[in-house]
Amino acid sequence: MEIQMTQWYSERLGREMPVKRYGQSGKPCLVIPSQNGNCHDFEGFGMVEACSSFIESGRLQLFCVDAIDAETWSCEWKNPRERIEQHERWIQYLLQEVTPFLEQYANGQKAMTLGCSMGAYHAGNIFFRFPDRFDACVCLSGLYDAASMLNGYMDDLVYLNSPCHCLQNLPPEHPYMELYRQSKIFICVGQGAWEDQLLDGTRQLDAVLRSRGIPAFVDYWGYDVNHDWPWWRVQAPYFLDKIL
Repeated sequence: MEIQMTQWYSERLGREMPVKRYGQSGKPCLVIPSQNGNCHDFEGFGMVEACSSFIESGRLQLFCVDAIDAETWSCEWKNPRERIEQHERWIQYLLQEVTPFLEQYANGQKAMTLGCSMGAYHAGNIFFRFPDRFDACVCLSGLYDAASMLNGYMDDLVYLNSPCHCLQNLPPEHPYMELYRQSKIFICVGQGAWEDQLLDGTRQLDAVLRSRGIPAFVDYWGYDVNHDWPWWRVQAPYFLDKIL
């Protein structure tokens, strides 16, 4: 498997930011790590190996990035406005810097997003915000109400980064609605250990998508399915096969 490590200085974040690419052809997939994670985690937790058949057959490329959750969602002692402003800078880094980079290898295909736990929130948020750049997502065990992760704090940027809020109020005639209908949306959660809050969050997003007529495959796995990597290693290739 071809592995390429790239990094550049991001003016938006004021630091060097790495991108780790797996594969050399196929659909580009932006991979967001779980909370406080980095671009090496997907490989370290066995997810690259779990997806290797798609990568080695030339159907998929993974582009793994660093999260900055320690400066945003995890730093509960900071002012919530500062936290969401920094999060938005990271979002713009992904949109304005990482996405054009991976599109160089796309061969005309749109990219998709993928993430587990906090990474599922990020993957869903990025997809729903920018369906003109992404046409599929796989979100495993996530929350999708940004205000709930900030103790109920709400402002313009929280709203923009909260799928459960902004999708609820999207006008039926908005051009994004047709893009969503043309996309492949997979949301999954287990019902086992440590999934209670994520199960509620998935049901919340499920209800919003249904109310807006946005087609999505929302899958609730069994009571033995825990919030942990062994199950995500099963779920990721299962849903990727439906996209690729």
